[in-house]
Amino acid sequence: MAGKAPEQEERPPQAVEDYVKAIYGLQERGVAVTTTALAAALGVTASSASAMLARLREMRLISHRPYSEASLSEDGAALALRVIRRRRLIESFLIETLDYGWDEVESEAARMSRAASDVFVERIADKLGHPVVDPHGDPIPGADGEVLAPAGAVLASLEPGAVGRLVRVWNGDPEVIRYLDECGIELGDRIEVLRREPFGGPVMIRVGDPKEGRVHGFGVELANVLSVAVAREPAA
Repeated sequence: MAGKAPEQEERPPQAVEDYVKAIYGLQERGVAVTTTALAAALGVTASSASAMLARLREMRLISHRPYSEASLSEDGAALALRVIRRRRLIESFLIETLDYGWDEVESEAARMSRAASDVFVERIADKLGHPVVDPHGDPIPGADGEVLAPAGAVLASLEPGAVGRLVRVWNGDPEVIRYLDECGIELGDRIEVLRREPFGGPVMIRVGDPKEGRVHGFGVELANVLSVAVAREPAA
């Protein structure tokens, strides 16, 4: 007789999962979790974000006072990591097993992850060999919540002269990925920071070989969602 499958943990509403995931993402990037920042990250109004923050506080998933920054509680962080693990494993499965493009999986995985059982997600992890990063370079939390983040620094923070490899496209934004594809840029490519244009201008980088690489100018918004594993620091 087949063994009884483990009971599926009751999940909070999707909006709650979306918010704790977004808060975790802002905290991971070192962005202050304000109502305005959270509303922008989720594409909602400030009043909607404010109302949900109050709800999350009542659920003890965050610590937050009106007109101040929010932060995830221990329970909130644990929930965020479970949501992220489920989402990124499904994205990896779609790309590696079903041949989805790396710019196609965002909406598909969002729909699937909500319906996927814990058993299904863990079988995906087994099938893929328990990866620690997804195809965009985002870390996949372990079943125990441990995160083995790839070594890398946000491109926007690097000084001219820094050289390394592109290791992460934060959160797999499809528009960013399609733009990188148009530029012929992919994970693992050599990145050299050439200079910063003044007055808030773009970060100028060389992609590829020092002599034959292509030069691109990345604005702050794009440079803030790319991480580079630095192999050489700029000269002092």
